[in-house]
Amino acid sequence: MHYSEELVEEVRTRNDIVDVVAGYVKLQKRGSNHWGLCPFHNEKTPSFSVSGAKQMYYCFGCGAGGNVFTFLMNYENYSFSEAMKVLADRAGVQLPEEQDDEQMRQRENKRARLLAVNKEAAKFFYYQLRDPRGAVGLRYLQNRQLTEETMHKFGLGYAGKSGEELVRYLRQKGFEDELIKEAGLASHSERHGLVSQFWNRVMFPIQDINRRVIGFGGRVMGDGNPKYLNSPETPIFDKRRNLYGLNFARTARSGNIILCEGYMDVISMHQAGFTQAVASLGTAFTPEQANLLRRYTENVLLAYDSDGAGVKAALRGIKILREAGLTGKVINMQPYKDPDEFMKALGREAFQERIDNAENSFFFEIRILAGQFNMSDPEEKTRFHREIAKKLCGFSEDVERDNYLQAVADKYLIGIENLRKLVNAYAAQTGLAKPLERPRSGIQRRDDPGESARRSQRLLVTWLAEEPALYGKVKKYISPEDFTDELYRKAAEKFFQGLESGDVQPAGIISMFEDESEQRQAAALFNANLPKPESASEREKAFHDILLAVKKNSYEYYTEKMGTDIGALKLALEGRKALEELAKAHISLD
Repeated sequence: MHYSEELVEEVRTRNDIVDVVAGYVKLQKRGSNHWGLCPFHNEKTPSFSVSGAKQMYYCFGCGAGGNVFTFLMNYENYSFSEAMKVLADRAGVQLPEEQDDEQMRQRENKRARLLAVNKEAAKFFYYQLRDPRGAVGLRYLQNRQLTEETMHKFGLGYAGKSGEELVRYLRQKGFEDELIKEAGLASHSERHGLVSQFWNRVMFPIQDINRRVIGFGGRVMGDGNPKYLNSPETPIFDKRRNLYGLNFARTARSGNIILCEGYMDVISMHQAGFTQAVASLGTAFTPEQANLLRRYTENVLLAYDSDGAGVKAALRGIKILREAGLTGKVINMQPYKDPDEFMKALGREAFQERIDNAENSFFFEIRILAGQFNMSDPEEKTRFHREIAKKLCGFSEDVERDNYLQAVADKYLIGIENLRKLVNAYAAQTGLAKPLERPRSGIQRRDDPGESARRSQRLLVTWLAEEPALYGKVKKYISPEDFTDELYRKAAEKFFQGLESGDVQPAGIISMFEDESEQRQAAALFNANLPKPESASEREKAFHDILLAVKKNSYEYYTEKMGTDIGALKLALEGRKALEELAKAHISLD
């Protein structure tokens, strides 16, 4: 749906970004802005800034930035139309009704069509399960002690004996073959034509956090292989960035989230009342999934299988959770293999006891490590102590490391001073026990030769956005043409127009750009780290230097282009004159 620029601006201006973001991120007022932990990358120290004055957000760690539309689109995985509808409803703005005609259907974006075909496939599987032809699937789920209510809640279904049935059904609903293939629901076979890989399987629809079907998992009936088959990656299904059951778990309000390995584990736990359970999607737990969990909790309980593979997965998961700044604990499943078996054998109360007594993730790591050494052998015991020292070096904070050092020394009867010496020696030897360099997605490299010019342009725009009254003093020296980056120039044109009219709307400028990376760049233009000189004269010099740097770069840029661009000659000559005047000028900031 296309909305007029005026309507988009009305919706944006009637939704205060601080109020909207505060519904997702814990914010604290500091100076003129609000700060919190960035929801788009892993961090322990807040670098995520929300400006009420600019109606923008910006992360100084990963570079994520934009206006209220951008935030909802990135956080909730909404399209622009979906974000527009949510914010319009929030502000009480009436949107024009969409007309259900052929032209409108043709304008629907690919994402909406993929969601639609998946939704229709989920309906097909759901009704197949309740059809006599789905008796084998229904019997399997009933034998797993699932109630009809649970099956309905998760939309469980069945794919029939033929992979051609789904394709026929979707064609009848008006979906073209190319779309069915792109949704990962079928592929072309030389012998049978277009046919679905999902057949003779109990089907688990995979939903995003907004309960839209984005993919499927299928469990084969009988001994076929593979036992579980998942949808391939598609434009709407990224296995690394979604979790099964999170659409329900995000509102559980339990104070924690339980991370499992399989669909049936999640479903059994939800049926027992543990609605905070989620599972990864046929892949190992990923940093992206940890970052997704961090939006909803700080505490994650691992309920992995109790076998060797489950222990390895838990050790890997602990490391990922720790790097994401999350607290991890491990639930003991023994003597049962997984949460599904445990729940059937001992029930809800026994599992709640296991949750209450979940093991600290660091102690879990040490306990598993201890099992690899013969403690009656002094040499192996010494090696075990060295391994403990290595792990203790992984804590970046002295207090945290010392607390764990003391606890481990008590637990394994190690002399605390001896263990401390081991830790210090190992840290000195390897350079460990320093603050950890956490990976930050989206950080820009600073070796781009044009970055210095762009930085001075960002500093100037940010300063003028903070103090728009200064524009009247510098407008004779500066123009949008001085912004040599094309995106910056477009933003500067709109910005300077606003400064001239006295109506500066930085957040509205972001709406000019459709691409997410462009929105980030536009947001960065208004969120540079300004210098903080102590005296008024130093402050004036800092501003003058920034203005001079922008003008000097502009002059050099157009001078280089004079040989190939006639218009560049005029701009270079004008720039030289303005540069000479500016070098002599005194600009008061009072």
